[in-house]
This record gives sequence, structure tokens and C-alpha cells, in this order.
Amino acid sequence: MNAVTDPEITLVPNNSLLTATPEEGRQLAVKMARLIIKLTQPDEEKRNQLRDVYGNDAMMLIAVGQTVATEFATIAAANNYWRK
Repeated sequence: MNAVTDPEITLVPNNSLLTATPEEGRQLAVKMARLIIKLTQPDEEKRNQLRDVYGNDAMMLIAVGQTVATEFATIAAANNYWRK
């Protein structure tokens, strides 16, 4: 199965970026970043093996944070930055 077209992975949960609060938006950003990792490396055993690598590499951890920040920026914009 081609992971890029895996129908079991929903990249935008509930097909919406809209959230009620910034906290929910941040949680959605983390979830979306994790889904990208799962899509990129569909083998769970390999992902588990790599956790020790990136968990001990400051630059890789920073890259994870940047990925989440990018997802969050997209979600914040979709929510008009939660302005009322």
C-alpha cells in the first residue's frame, strides 16, 4: 500500500481546521504533525526505533517543534486567530 494515498489516514481530522479555542488549535496542530510522520513512515516498528534517535537529538526535536508551529499557524489563520 502506498502511504501517500492511504485512505485510513485522515490528514485533517473531521475535515476541518476550525477549533473553539487556541488550546484546541494547538492540540490539532500536534495531531496533524503526528499524522504526517505516520504517513511518511507507515511502519510502526520503524517509527518506534527512530524515537530514540530523535528523542536524543536537540536539532531533531527543534524540527518537530517547527513542524507543529507551522501547522498551528495554518490552524490559527483558518480560525481568524480566534477573534470574536
